Parts: sequence; structure tokens; C-alpha cells
Amino acid sequence: MTTPSQQPSKTPEPGARPAEQTYAAASEDVDVKAISPVADEEPKGESQLSDPFGPEVEAEAKELVARYPQARSALLPMLHLVQSVQGYVSQEGIAFCARQLDLTEAEVSAVATFYTMYKRKPCGQHLVSVCTNTMCAMLGGDEIYRTLSEHLGEDGKPLGHEETAGEPGEPGSITLEHAECLAACDFGPVVQVNYEYFDNQTPDKAVELVDALRRGEKPQPTRGAPLTDFRSVERQLAGFFPEEEDVFRSDVDGPSQAVETLRGAQLAADRGWTAPMMPDDAPLPEVEAK
Repeated sequence: MTTPSQQPSKTPEPGARPAEQTYAAASEDVDVKAISPVADEEPKGESQLSDPFGPEVEAEAKELVARYPQARSALLPMLHLVQSVQGYVSQEGIAFCARQLDLTEAEVSAVATFYTMYKRKPCGQHLVSVCTNTMCAMLGGDEIYRTLSEHLGEDGKPLGHEETAGEPGEPGSITLEHAECLAACDFGPVVQVNYEYFDNQTPDKAVELVDALRRGEKPQPTRGAPLTDFRSVERQLAGFFPEEEDVFRSDVDGPSQAVETLRGAQLAADRGWTAPMMPDDAPLPEVEAK
């Protein structure tokens, strides 16, 4: 016989009394489903039941592990490898990393949800990042993001942060995101496509850029490597590159410096400016004893 204090309550209450169900507090703008480490409970079709991480991917994961003295150090590139396969970090991708590295899924999830480069929802063929940090925002980055959001939206609804225009992964699909500093203040406002730079952008230029991507074109970035697609770049970030030197140079490597970036260093060289040398006997600051 159960006493009233032992019977389940409809909502959680303090003390030992059990609750019929639990609740997670979140604001309306939090996508709980996207950040949850729990897999969907929907019936799985045949494509969902098949393991996307077959023997070839598992062999590449083991190759990543072998590059480090401790297996867990391979987690970051392995998460990129997962994204190169599925276009995002799925729950099964987290489980795959955990198995390969002898980690818990919670440990892998903690890392995957910390870094913004790891996406928890399927990405489009191209990831378009608009810098909205202070410098770029003042130069027009906010306006560029707003323009692209409205241009890529449907039925009068702007496209939101990390939302996709088109079917994720399909040709011409685009995932839009506003990004913090993209380390290109000298070319602001800047837009990246799959982490390649398109400098000195305007709303009109940005619209032309995404329209070309939707048509299947791959415009040449302002600097850096030729444009590919999100999954191909993720494979490079995992550390897998073409073995042929000429292919590597043409498809992966590319000049990233520019006159604007080097202007300060050039002025210093022309005028003989140098930073003061640190003396060999420089005293160390005193540390307060505890």
C-alpha cells in the first residue's frame, strides 16, 4: 500500500516523491530537439537503419587515433570526419566517436555542443557564414545577414540562424549562419562559404553569391583554395588530403595573404621599426604566497 507521499505527482516536487514525467526548462528560442543527446524515437526507415559509418570510415577513424599519443586527442578531427559523412554530427555519429575513442557519449556530446563548427542539424551543400561581430557589423555585416535571411526565406518568413534553404545535402542547398569574428577585419564585411573567404561584401554582392551557389556554380573565393562543398571541406578539416602534390596545391592550398593584411608589416620593414627585445635577465613577476 502506498501513502499519498509515495504516489507519483503530475509535476516534479521537492523531496523523494516520484514524478510521472520530467521536464526540461528552456526558452522559446532554444531548439531542444537539436541539442538533445537522445536519439529520435520516430520509426526508422531502411536508410536510417543502415550504418553510415562502414568499414572504410572506421579505418579512417583508426588512422586518426594513430596520429596522437592519446586516443581522445583525435576527437576534434573525428567529429569533422563524421560531418564529412553525414553533413552534421548526429547522435549515431556521437556514438561512433565514443566507441572509437573509448569515451562516453556524454563526453563526446559536451565537445560537439561546445564548438560552433560542429552542426547538430543537417547542413546544406554549402554553409554560408556572415560575420556579424563589431567591425563587420558596423561596416554592413548586419545588413548583409538580414538581406540574405529574407532572400533565402520562404512564404515571407526569413531564414533563421543555422537553417537551410532547400533540402539539406542536396545540390544548391544553403545553410545560413551569423558568425562571430572571422578574423578578417581588414576586409570587412566578410562572408565565408564553406570557410573560404569572400571579402568586402555588400548586400547585393552577397545575394549574387548565394544565387550562384543555388544554380550549382562555385564562384572563386577572394583568396584561399577553390570552392568545393561543405562535406568535402569537413574531410579536409579531419586531416585527409589528396596525396598528389599538384592536386593538393590546386584543390586545397591557395594564397591567403593580401596587401591589406601585410601593410603594417611592410611599413615596419620600410621604416626600420622593430619591437623592443626582451632582456635575458627580465625579472619574473612576484607571485603572492598562498
